[in-house]
Amino acid sequence: MAVSALHFYEAEGLIRSRRSAGNQRRHPRGVLRRIAVIKVAQRAGVPLRDIAVALAKLPADRAPTVSDWARMSARWKADLDGRIERLTVLRDQLGDCIGCGCLSLEVCPLRNPADRLGAEGSDARPLPGAGETEDA
Repeated sequence: MAVSALHFYEAEGLIRSRRSAGNQRRHPRGVLRRIAVIKVAQRAGVPLRDIAVALAKLPADRAPTVSDWARMSARWKADLDGRIERLTVLRDQLGDCIGCGCLSLEVCPLRNPADRLGAEGSDARPLPGAGETEDA
């Protein structure tokens, strides 16, 4: 693992180190487990800020346990499942879009998703707060 990555993790508060008499960083054994958790979570696409939040709930001087991992990974799995679902919908819509090729501003679910105003019709209407005067 790159030394710069260890320095970054330490600067972000994800891991800690001690300094030797020669001013070298020394990482306790528990930090190795934390680094493993960080790397696995990153590989699964978990944002570093979410990893930091999860690790902040653990004692700083203790390696994550099996039960710690179960709690963290359950939450990350739910987030990952949600991303997979959103990406699957996007992928399926992309296939339809490639088939038509129009990128219509009126009906394209990729270019104009959840078009609430379009569903109300194509006539002009003022935006909320637009055109109002102090007398109104």
